[in-house]
Amino acid sequence: MLTGKNRNMTESDCTRRDFLKTLAFGAIGMTLGGRRLVGRVAGQQQPNVILIFTDDQGTLDVNCYGSKDLYTPSLDRLAQEGTRFTQFYAGQPVCSPSRASLLTGRYPLNAGVPGNVGRRGGLPLEQITIAEMLKEAGYRTALVGKWHLGEAAELSPLRQGFDEFFGHKKGCIDNYSHFFYWSGPNRHDLWRNEEEFWADGQYFPEMVAREACSFIEKNQDDPFFLYLAFNMPHYPTQGLEKYRRMYADVDEPRKSYAAFVSTLDEKIGAVVGKVDELGLRENTLIIFLSDHGHSVEERTNFGGGNAGPYRGSKFTLWEGGIRVPCIVSWPGRIAQGAVRDQVAIAADLLPTIADYCGLQPPDWELDGRNIKSIIESSQAESSHKILYWQHGKQWAVREGDWKLVVNAPPSVRQGKELPYKESDKVFLSNMAQDMTETNNLADTHPDIVKRLTSLHEEWITAVRQD
Repeated sequence: MLTGKNRNMTESDCTRRDFLKTLAFGAIGMTLGGRRLVGRVAGQQQPNVILIFTDDQGTLDVNCYGSKDLYTPSLDRLAQEGTRFTQFYAGQPVCSPSRASLLTGRYPLNAGVPGNVGRRGGLPLEQITIAEMLKEAGYRTALVGKWHLGEAAELSPLRQGFDEFFGHKKGCIDNYSHFFYWSGPNRHDLWRNEEEFWADGQYFPEMVAREACSFIEKNQDDPFFLYLAFNMPHYPTQGLEKYRRMYADVDEPRKSYAAFVSTLDEKIGAVVGKVDELGLRENTLIIFLSDHGHSVEERTNFGGGNAGPYRGSKFTLWEGGIRVPCIVSWPGRIAQGAVRDQVAIAADLLPTIADYCGLQPPDWELDGRNIKSIIESSQAESSHKILYWQHGKQWAVREGDWKLVVNAPPSVRQGKELPYKESDKVFLSNMAQDMTETNNLADTHPDIVKRLTSLHEEWITAVRQD
């Protein structure tokens, strides 16, 4: 049986794996190595699915989430036409593992991507993605935008269930030259499927929107899955001139960041507008979320994003690093203008999409849970009693309202560095009473610290034994 244990695969192993996948795609419900990939529920509708994944977008950086200084009419409209989450989490506070978790429905460690991948690493081929699940069920599948789960040809999106790929394989590119400049050697990184694609001077966000609209139009008569992974507002923050003028009176770094967020919103609006134009909106499930919190790196002018009252940012397991905006919209099927406060995580989207598409999820261990009941009711219980995160030496556990963060670095809130003591390396918060993670309750509740630490140790031990 091929399982998550088989992470060091040779090229011949990869070829064999692809062959077995191809066999499995031949009929719904067939198995791979004794594991059922997917099964269809009789009589269920097959909606189109558009999964919009933005990059380094802060916790509150949509107008409807509280950033009233931003112009985001497209995302605000999506929230009006859908259900918005207030306690939705990323799988990790950095790009590659967050993407792996989203696509596989598993914690990053279980998905085989503990951190950002380099030139040789990537998502192991034995992992099953949303694209593979839907492709087997007859969907046409495409990734447009950012991959960041393997640069090598054998780790291509085309080997993980995507029929089409247009975008870049590394963490980011310059939006006009399409080169990666942030660690040498500088190299061109724009691809169509497996062919390098040159388009000097063309604006990448515009190309992404155009490619997405083209895919939708080509496949309007059959069910499709579009993974629309915008590399925005990740650095370099190269917003359109009209938005730079709009925010001319705003100070940096917010100015450049805000212009890029509004550019992003416009491009999302163009894609959703194409769905409307083709009369597909009432048969299209659209999900929007960010991969993690905003960046405060030098390369992004040391900030610009807004986590509001939440502590931390990208690279941290404080709320500002992992709590992200998330909107789910399907007119006629999902409540419009609704808000959900229940806890959920990006890994939940694979089994949830499966349910909405009338499918059984892959028959192996998923960490994500079906959150359809939460989407449909504000009174439904959270699908998770416990959530886990591991990022390098940092780790966190959330059980109900209690959240324990260990080894998280000093952090900022609204641009100001917060006091940080040695004792804060073990930081306990009650999220119902202090979502800002300001008051450390570790000394007054040692029993809870002990219990959550034990839960983490049991979890990490189980992961390492897989």
